Amino acid sequence: MKEIEGGIVSPKGFYSTGVKAGIKKDSLDMAAIYSEVPASIAGTFTQNIVKAAPVVWDRKIVDDNLKSQLIIINSGIANAAVGTEGLKHCEETALEAEEIFNLDKNSVLLASTGLIGAKLPMDKIINGVSLLRKNLNNSSESANLTAEAILTTDTKKKEIAVELELDNKIVKIAGICKGSGMIHPDMCTMLAFITTDISIDDLLLKKCTKEIVDDTFNMISVDGDTSTNDTVLVMANGLAKNNKITKETEEYNKFKDALKYVFTYLAKKIAEDGEGATKLFEVKVKGASTVKQAKKIAKSVVTSNLTKAALFGNDANWGRIFCAMGYAGEHFDPLKVDLNFISTAGNIEIVKNGVAEKFNEEKAVEILSQKEVLALIDLKEGNCEATAWGCDLTYEYVRINGEYRS
Repeated sequence: MKEIEGGIVSPKGFYSTGVKAGIKKDSLDMAAIYSEVPASIAGTFTQNIVKAAPVVWDRKIVDDNLKSQLIIINSGIANAAVGTEGLKHCEETALEAEEIFNLDKNSVLLASTGLIGAKLPMDKIINGVSLLRKNLNNSSESANLTAEAILTTDTKKKEIAVELELDNKIVKIAGICKGSGMIHPDMCTMLAFITTDISIDDLLLKKCTKEIVDDTFNMISVDGDTSTNDTVLVMANGLAKNNKITKETEEYNKFKDALKYVFTYLAKKIAEDGEGATKLFEVKVKGASTVKQAKKIAKSVVTSNLTKAALFGNDANWGRIFCAMGYAGEHFDPLKVDLNFISTAGNIEIVKNGVAEKFNEEKAVEILSQKEVLALIDLKEGNCEATAWGCDLTYEYVRINGEYRS
């Protein structure tokens, strides 16, 4: 497997674009991803009880095992908490796409991100659908526009493409995502869209997507808020012409590993682009008795606001980490725990067998001041492990969210 250029349209048969529909003042705000043939679909969605209308709309398509050729995304307005008009606006958008793209409206996937409680300006959305159709193509420039059009408070685009060989055929996987604030998925605001030309059984695609989401996107946190709109959608159109994967064979595992690579890359990009963030915070828990134990403890630490604030201040305040471990809801023996901080500046042991080690404070500050910092926690109870990703908590995060509607 190797990374390649080309973005979301790298896999065979995919086209995309991003346009200015006027939802936002001066930015790209609508995007489309299109497959020239019907594609198998896998999706995971927010577990927040307050679900955005597009989440409800897409979930039915995924649960009904329908094929799809089109995803339409808007940024700026979430289409959430607007009553019955939310789904009505979804249907109006899908009906317009049905006519413009010559597709069944019930196979058109939709996604929204932005301000909760505001209604979509349907005149702009309808016009935007036509603009999307007119500008659709499979160039790298088009892929870049697509990745940009889905952003809100993000500071950078997040995209990746890879290729691997299966059955002497080249299979490609590409992905884009957005997410910077309201990030604490349970399936942030996070949206992720994956295209691949692999031929694979629908149920296997759904199975591996769910498993990988649990280990990647569901292991990131910026601020502990689970969005109303979280969505991960995977489209597989089969145009690589590999022998269709119908069982969990070696070829399936190769594809799953490549898909996990893509998901992990995108999840980390969301975490490091957290609103106001200055560094990526990775927490790895090893020596756990179960994967569940490792995941819950890692996620608890990476979500702790006190820990994140200490990280911003380059403060090796390990007590905050132990505190977050203790309320994670999983039993462990604190007297067995080791804790190290690791970055490109070095590796320093902070805690050994639950007791603070004497360490060089200046070296700790140097290690914690790097762009990527790992907290390595060893429970010394078993052989299971898990990793979570987040970021530091800064003054800038408060400013961004204090001014969000102004």
